[in-house]
Amino acid sequence: MADTSASRSRGSVSAIDRATWWDRLWQPFWMLPMLLTVAAVVLGVVLPEADRDLREIAWWVFPGGADAARGALTTIASVTISTVGVVFSITMVVLQLASSQFTPRVLGSFLSNRIVQVTFGMFIATFVFSLTVLRSVLSEDEEGNGFVPRVSVSFAFVLVLACVGLFLAFIRSITDSIQVSTVISRIGDRTARLVDRVLPVAEDEQGFSATWSPVADAPRSLVPVDRRHGHVDEIDLPRLVELAASRDGVLVLAPRLGDFVTTGQELATFWGDDWDDDATAAANGLVRLTTDRTMRQDVSFGFRQLVDIGDRALSSGVNDPTTATQVVNELHRLLRAAVQRVSPSPYLTDADGAVRLVVDSTDARDLLRIAVEEIAFYGRESPPVTAQLAAMLDDLSSVSLERYRPTIAALRATLDDAQVG
Repeated sequence: MADTSASRSRGSVSAIDRATWWDRLWQPFWMLPMLLTVAAVVLGVVLPEADRDLREIAWWVFPGGADAARGALTTIASVTISTVGVVFSITMVVLQLASSQFTPRVLGSFLSNRIVQVTFGMFIATFVFSLTVLRSVLSEDEEGNGFVPRVSVSFAFVLVLACVGLFLAFIRSITDSIQVSTVISRIGDRTARLVDRVLPVAEDEQGFSATWSPVADAPRSLVPVDRRHGHVDEIDLPRLVELAASRDGVLVLAPRLGDFVTTGQELATFWGDDWDDDATAAANGLVRLTTDRTMRQDVSFGFRQLVDIGDRALSSGVNDPTTATQVVNELHRLLRAAVQRVSPSPYLTDADGAVRLVVDSTDARDLLRIAVEEIAFYGRESPPVTAQLAAMLDDLSSVSLERYRPTIAALRATLDDAQVG
């Protein structure tokens, strides 16, 4: 939750939520299957014990004897573990197809699919539950002592029915997710939501706002990246403002969201004389680095994924201008919203109105260049693609704020030159 003491003249500091520990807990693909498996083990131990108390009233649930129960549980266990291999193989094929036909950067969305995770988890959980219950089945001895966990065996049948339903949902989800139009639309929808959250509307712009510029002889300290490397994935703006205010200075961040930084590289510069190693460690802790970029805060990554799909479609090995045109149409939708919004103010102030943090943000100019330059280059010999790009730029120019029109005009000229060349 953002600290309300931090503010900016354009855009909301709390417009982008930082991932909580709960969000990160569920990010790994294996977490949900593992929890379902653990729950199955616990249930496989507890439910047979409850069966002993219910054996007089639950005889009708599973009327078979010990041999029938063993046979049923053994069959369920063998079938479910075999199906896990099928599900895994299908998933690997889809991931390979997505990586080769679209872009490797969309793999995260496939792996985060809850249907896939629950299907894996349910089949493994059913297998483990059946084996756990199997150890509770006891044949009758000469004295007639035996035990058949009737409720547990019946519950195993219920789990099988759930597995069948999930397998059908899994097949539907997989077949839908490998369609290029679906992939493009889902990336576009996520990016559109982030554009709405990141870029403030034009009416938010104020004629006068807090600014800051360094004084030549003012004391300053370089804040290096600690023993990490990766892409800047999250920046905790409110707490950085709080940190700079507690040190009575101004913190100027060097990288932007999505930039790659490595050990010892400049993370920020602190303008003030009250900075030490503890403050450096605190600043590093408020900037999260990841191996792969995500769309939690980085709006340009959505554009990057779409452009990668367009570039791959225009390669000589694929030669699919129709897909590239679909990408341009999706970029058009996103850019039409972006060029009517202003960029967030780089100056963040504390509760007293003093500038404490300066951070550069992606604006519509950057998004325009990302969306147009590469596709225009690789699609220069594809008339449908160049025509669609030209129509997009002409439409954007008609609705854009004045500040973005020079960039649009420059990109239009570059596109015309590429067509002539």
